[in-house]
Amino acid sequence: MKEFQHTLKEAIHFEGIGLHTGLAVQMSIEPASTNHGIKFQRIDLENQPIIKADASNVANTSRSTNLEKDNAKVYTVEHLLAALTGCGIDNALVKLDNDEVPILDGSALEFVNAINTVGIEQQDAERVYFPLNEVIRFYDEEKKVEMVAIPADGFQFSTAIDFDSTVLNTQHAYLNNLNNFGDEIAPARTFCFLHEVKALVENDLIKGGSLDNAIVFADSQLDEQEQEQLAKIFSMPDITVKEGVLNNVELRFNNEPARHKLLDLVGDLSLVGMRMRAKIFATRPGHATNVAFAKQLKEHIVQHKHLLKIPQFDLNKEPVLDTMAISQMLPHKYPFLLIDKIIEITEERVVGVKMVTMNEQFFQGHFPGNPVMPGVLQLEAMAQTGGILALSSVEKPEEYSTYLLKIDQVKFRNIVRPGDAIVFDLRLLSPIRRGICQMEGRAYVGNKLTTEAKMTAQIVRQKSE
Repeated sequence: MKEFQHTLKEAIHFEGIGLHTGLAVQMSIEPASTNHGIKFQRIDLENQPIIKADASNVANTSRSTNLEKDNAKVYTVEHLLAALTGCGIDNALVKLDNDEVPILDGSALEFVNAINTVGIEQQDAERVYFPLNEVIRFYDEEKKVEMVAIPADGFQFSTAIDFDSTVLNTQHAYLNNLNNFGDEIAPARTFCFLHEVKALVENDLIKGGSLDNAIVFADSQLDEQEQEQLAKIFSMPDITVKEGVLNNVELRFNNEPARHKLLDLVGDLSLVGMRMRAKIFATRPGHATNVAFAKQLKEHIVQHKHLLKIPQFDLNKEPVLDTMAISQMLPHKYPFLLIDKIIEITEERVVGVKMVTMNEQFFQGHFPGNPVMPGVLQLEAMAQTGGILALSSVEKPEEYSTYLLKIDQVKFRNIVRPGDAIVFDLRLLSPIRRGICQMEGRAYVGNKLTTEAKMTAQIVRQKSE
């Protein structure tokens, strides 16, 4: 089933301060055309430069993910990117009048709520997924971070965190369907430990941090001097530690930190630039390793971009036509019926499958020491699949036959052997007129294109006896 790209129905606006810069910012997210992707525009700078949300544009990952191009910068993009991904937004232009995306409440919830309020709009271009066909692993020895991407039907995430802390140790979070992002992940807020606060301040970070936009976990009680320092940092008159959290901030989930790490992971991996059919497992993830993994995945996609042209077929789905139904439409019978099942058929397309085994008659004499399915029989199987498409256009197809008139532009690209499931994908080049059917066909084994050809056939009614 095709999926289409989406954008916002109308622009949405935010204002707030940046978590690390503390600067006031006004930001709008505007609809964008198909294949635009997600881009940021600094409207306060000369020429209003645009930065694409791409792993190649990540400048640094010091406690957040920050983009830079041609001296234009945008800090802390991960929560917004996660919200756009989780809401199914493929194309948008984010305009800012300062350096940093507003932190709001420290989660992605306000972004998600605003997107849901204006709604999303389906566009006329298909959404492209990268068909991951192997396991991709990442490991950072120093940080003890491990990430794995494995092939899956959808885009799923799993995170595990493990801190050496009495108040926050091992937690897990899962997202099995992006449609659940808004309820299960978006409300999770950013967090840090009390012992990190001073270092963050000394490194000129969290200037906009407060207990309204972050959870601070504390391993111990505070002395009077520490209370005064923290009160000054957070601009609050009274700082206390209750149940391991500053000022007893109530958690939205019992595993809110693990869910927030998953939120960051969704946002950071959107920088790959393409959705994948994969399940992502991440242990102890952080922005630096998230982006490093995104770059690795992007490089894998570049190296295997030919797979984007290979359709994905579910050979386990219930067939539209099985062998018995096919034999009732086509005049061919054993051993010359070369199609086992039809798994998809529309007015313009048909997909058939042939399971190639050593029991085929032709293997007895064709390369018996090195069995290879003859190219001419691949074309015959392709033609039979096309015959199903042609005959489906007439009433009482059993009263008709299809005859090949012409075969053009035939190419054999890979060998077909016993044990292969060869899939024939044929599409009409033009509407069927006066019984003439013009089709373009391709055959695949796994992720390899094996055969292609253009065929012209004629539908002819059989003479009655």
